[in-house]
Amino acid sequence: MIYAGDLHAPEGPVALPDGSWLIVEGGQHRGCVTWLGADGHSRSIVKKTGRPNGLAIDYKGDIWVAESQMPSLLRLTMTGECEVVATGWNNEPFLFPNDLCFGPDGALYLTDSGVSIEDFAPNNLVRKDYVDVNYDGRVYRIDPQTGSVTKLDQGLKFTNGIAFGRDTMLYINETLTGDVSRYALRNGVVVGSREHFGNVIRKDAPSGWKGPDGMAFDENGLLLVAVFGQGDVTVLGSKGEVVRRIATNGMLPTNVAFALPGQHRIHVTEYEHGHIETFEIEADGLPLWDGRTAQERGAIA
Repeated sequence: MIYAGDLHAPEGPVALPDGSWLIVEGGQHRGCVTWLGADGHSRSIVKKTGRPNGLAIDYKGDIWVAESQMPSLLRLTMTGECEVVATGWNNEPFLFPNDLCFGPDGALYLTDSGVSIEDFAPNNLVRKDYVDVNYDGRVYRIDPQTGSVTKLDQGLKFTNGIAFGRDTMLYINETLTGDVSRYALRNGVVVGSREHFGNVIRKDAPSGWKGPDGMAFDENGLLLVAVFGQGDVTVLGSKGEVVRRIATNGMLPTNVAFALPGQHRIHVTEYEHGHIETFEIEADGLPLWDGRTAQERGAIA
């Protein structure tokens, strides 16, 4: 089922409490954060930022944006007020902020694909020799209160999707390799080393640029991964094994997000046709962290 169409390079879907949605439209003629009504037809532009990619919403209703045209982490309000929170780590500038999520410690976790848009996709076209591009994909932790940035890892091949699992481990993926990896964290610091979890590329996958993009966990611990260029959402089990592949209408799914609890539905953004597809599934999504620390959650509870 198609929930919404006429979208330009849609990404980063987030369900709002009233059943409406926020997405980004990264196409050069839009370059905005867009609000979509629950009916999928009514819509409005929250803010034009350039080339937004990932989105996350905190418990105060602020919108956090991974902006890739002027590489930065932005904080928006629903009325369009915009603040630049971070542009890099130490003297290392962000190159391609891609996706982000909140963690159980209240911090934001951000993937940076490790290559500039101009070097990777000049004129918005992925280079034919993309395999030979020098990627230095990174994972960052950002304190949303201070904007302080910590680098957790680097040297990845186009870091992309990011999500926390039911085990509170941090999961990320690499588009170029198809790998999904994870980290154990303690107080926002990686414990041990990056651990390989699974791979989502089919043996018969089409040639060309493809691989995992956005991803989300369901309440049972299954990981749903939108696989760009492969035309599916690949579902990984608790040991990283492929459990199922959900075929999408378009070949270029970019992200997946769960609808509100009780609906057992996912929304998948897709580039080829510029729309959002919906699929009924067996479970709801794993509740997302919302920027509150453990102490704040305890006080509110």
